Amino acid sequence: MQQNQSTASATRPALTAGQLPLWWLLKGISLLPFPVLYAFSTCLYGIMYHVVGYRKKVVRQNLQRSFPGKSAAELKQIEKQFFLNLTDLIVECLKLISLSPTDLRKRVTSVGSEKVIQMLASGRPVMILGAHLGNWEYMSAAGNSIFAFPIDGVYKPLASSFFEEFMKFMRGRFGINLVRMKDTLRHIIRHRNQQRILTLLSDQVPPYGEIQYWTTFLHQDTPFYVGAEKLRTSFNFPTFFVGMRHLRRGYYQIEFQELLPAPSEEVQEEGHPLTDAFARRLEQWVEAHPAEYLWSHKRWKHKRPQPEAAASPEA
Repeated sequence: MQQNQSTASATRPALTAGQLPLWWLLKGISLLPFPVLYAFSTCLYGIMYHVVGYRKKVVRQNLQRSFPGKSAAELKQIEKQFFLNLTDLIVECLKLISLSPTDLRKRVTSVGSEKVIQMLASGRPVMILGAHLGNWEYMSAAGNSIFAFPIDGVYKPLASSFFEEFMKFMRGRFGINLVRMKDTLRHIIRHRNQQRILTLLSDQVPPYGEIQYWTTFLHQDTPFYVGAEKLRTSFNFPTFFVGMRHLRRGYYQIEFQELLPAPSEEVQEEGHPLTDAFARRLEQWVEAHPAEYLWSHKRWKHKRPQPEAAASPEA
């Protein structure tokens, strides 16, 4: 396994004086040992699940529609494990403020990176598509302990100025280069043909007016972004899927799987082959590891337009 332990030199994010007390509070929490953080997570799980019922209706509906063949008991077990995973995700993300690269490598292992490294070593840039699986923040942070090549992570800025700076600091500590979504094309052109990895979380919901692709995903009509498809076609990216699952509490394994090679000039592709391949691979992963997905997200809030009925022939 190749390693690049580059970390940001800044000791805290760029915040205003009024935002510093919250930062120091979160920094103090991050210094607590994992057993204490997981005890707090268990308490938070009890409050969110049993008292507040945070998005329980959304989670339950998503699970019921995604797994129509599972029993009520099976769905209940997945639901509870998801909520515990969610509160673990919260405290684990806080821990990233102070976690060392060495400790992160102990908690996140990987398989299947050899083909990615082979592609990069041949002088080609590579695109990796991920999803909201496991702890995707740990997956992003672990990238520079797996690959000795620059990693560019495309992200969508947050509305809150505090959490925007907080997330940029947390995500950048381990060496990933953060690229705002609107700057993606410019960034790729600037670094074209370099040995780099471009990463995107490709399971997010497009705004209704921007939907260009629908498919059946987990038994439901589901829209996907097609931006990765366009980038692969324009810049000849070989593309990989990355999944993540728990080994045990606080420990994860990420897996790289080839989706599609770079487009061939001899073969004319039709439709959206990459987007479809990603949807099918993600579906397989979620079906195999159902509690790992972000079920509290309103993934199916848009409805697929129905084709207009054909006009009746004139009498």
